[in-house]
Amino acid sequence: MGLIFLRTAIVFVALLIVMRLMGKRQIGEMQPFELVITLLIAELACIPMADTSIPLLYGLVSVLTIFLLHQLLLLADLKCKPFKAALGGKPSVVINKNGIDIPQLRKNSLDVSDLIESMRGAGYFSLDEVAYALYEANGKFSAMPREDGPREARGSLPVLIVGDGKYEEKNLALTKTGRPFFDAVLKQQNIRSLRKVYVLTLDGTGKVYLQCRGEKFRTFRVALPEGCAW
Repeated sequence: MGLIFLRTAIVFVALLIVMRLMGKRQIGEMQPFELVITLLIAELACIPMADTSIPLLYGLVSVLTIFLLHQLLLLADLKCKPFKAALGGKPSVVINKNGIDIPQLRKNSLDVSDLIESMRGAGYFSLDEVAYALYEANGKFSAMPREDGPREARGSLPVLIVGDGKYEEKNLALTKTGRPFFDAVLKQQNIRSLRKVYVLTLDGTGKVYLQCRGEKFRTFRVALPEGCAW
């Protein structure tokens, strides 16, 4: 028991030193290769702590090797821009002046629901509140608000009605509307196929955000049915 305690303490101190030497970015905003290295270090550290038949030196050498590889990769990351992009990836602009960049969103294995969730986390509740939005190479979401005036006051949260050409049935029930109502709205906007619609949101004031595939987004207001509230 005492031997395991001693081995664990030694590995803990070694890991603490290594993680401290890797810098603050390793703890805060990790690049993909840094996440892999962190996971490897955690796995390598567990082996000598749990198995006393394995020399402690083996575990320490493995952790030190990973640290040296990290330093080499970090040096290449700082000195060589093409290597930096290949190793850590590049930011992806998912909202621009035309609205949602659908190919970029799919490239990151995300859908419009994921984007709306990220925007709420950043303090934006409507897709037209931001001029540009992007996912950084480390996965962090960033957004730049529009300069054409303050955010509008709303009576309720904008909800996703159509996502990727399909109705969100739960939100139709939440808003006490229905498919016929939005079929009529789309018809008024000269949209004949629901599949063409990538995103449609509605807020409690009747404001609609609509974007079709290959087109710029548009916003307009509709008269909400009686009893429509959430």
